[in-house]
Amino acid sequence: MTNLFDELQWRGLIAEATDGLAETFAKERVTAYIGFDPTASSLHVGTLLTIMGLARLQRFGHSPIAIVGGGTGMIGDPSGKTVERQLLTRDQVDENVAGIRAQLERFLDFERAGNPARIVNNADWLASFDLLGFLRDTGKYFTVNYMLQKESVSRRLESEEGISYTEFSYLLLQARDYLELFDRYHCTLQMGGTDQWGNITAGIELIRKLRGARAHGLVWPLLTTSSGTKFGKTEAGTIWLDADRTPPFTFYQFWLNTDDREVVAYLKKFTFLDSAAIAELEAATADAPEKREAQRALARELTTRVHGGEQVSRAEHASSVLFGEDIATLGVDDVLAVFHDVPSTEVAASEARDAGIGLVDLVARVQLAPSKGEARRLVESGGIYVNNRRMSDVKARLTKAAAIGGELFVLRKGQKQNHLVRLVDTA
Repeated sequence: MTNLFDELQWRGLIAEATDGLAETFAKERVTAYIGFDPTASSLHVGTLLTIMGLARLQRFGHSPIAIVGGGTGMIGDPSGKTVERQLLTRDQVDENVAGIRAQLERFLDFERAGNPARIVNNADWLASFDLLGFLRDTGKYFTVNYMLQKESVSRRLESEEGISYTEFSYLLLQARDYLELFDRYHCTLQMGGTDQWGNITAGIELIRKLRGARAHGLVWPLLTTSSGTKFGKTEAGTIWLDADRTPPFTFYQFWLNTDDREVVAYLKKFTFLDSAAIAELEAATADAPEKREAQRALARELTTRVHGGEQVSRAEHASSVLFGEDIATLGVDDVLAVFHDVPSTEVAASEARDAGIGLVDLVARVQLAPSKGEARRLVESGGIYVNNRRMSDVKARLTKAAAIGGELFVLRKGQKQNHLVRLVDTA
């Protein structure tokens, strides 16, 4: 496809757009921006649609700008929120901005000839405004009635929490962002999720009133799962792009576990695969869903983009042996990633030397069984596994030499209840 508008439409990424945007994409190079809220030092999978929006824009020859809201982040966007966010300090915002920039660099090319990506911080201008000047130069162009009609404001007014003046002013700040980018970089398009439409149109109005110029907006649908839950939220919590917050194996598994009903849509929205490749994967899902070829392609594409090809290989190796007879071929880091959210117990490494630790005693100690008697019965019946190997000898002892990397034992009761035992050196 030669027109970005057609590409976004095919991928299901247009919910609303201003009139004439398709024609503008077809005849000129556009500079567009999207804002990122620095409430944490890492982005999460819920922001990937936004990141990919800028990446697609750049691939079609247009110029992307990522605003990291160092200024607005100190206020908080009320859009889609039922309660006011905790305000951040300037130091917290600066730390978060640095983390986000590093993650954006995995998707955007900042050295590309002709249309390099830019990262700007709206604190560069918002932090320098004085209150009277801002009210005079921006606030006077918006009526309170206009602001009350915006969904982000009206929804909060209907809630018990209400909305503070601080958050009420957010729309004006974002509108000012658009005007500043128009003046500095001739930016004429803002993109985002549908919850940003009110903020985007406010910026368009400000540019029209102050500069007599035409600007555009484009928003995509907010993503939910087939069960109606918010995308990117799991029982274990948010799936982050930061490997320290969400291990690459967990990130890979998140995409691998995508429902068959959603996987084709996710391939369109989150990858650069073309229509032919996605159609082939869609057919594979219909013909042999148990092979999960589409899910594997999705997991590979995104894990490679976020964490690199080496982490994909490690995740796939870990997945292949996780339910095999022996997981001893995994390294310590991989085992910790696989079992990062299971209960764990530290045991002095000295206990595992020489004769080792009695299996029955250990099962009872980590409370996989309520007593030694029950632990003995579990082992005798074959209900206890060590490093995925079924154990049935009640006299078995576990030594440091048998531990993964000399450090870890994975105990399992039945098919699902895991417990990680870590051997640690003590003084």
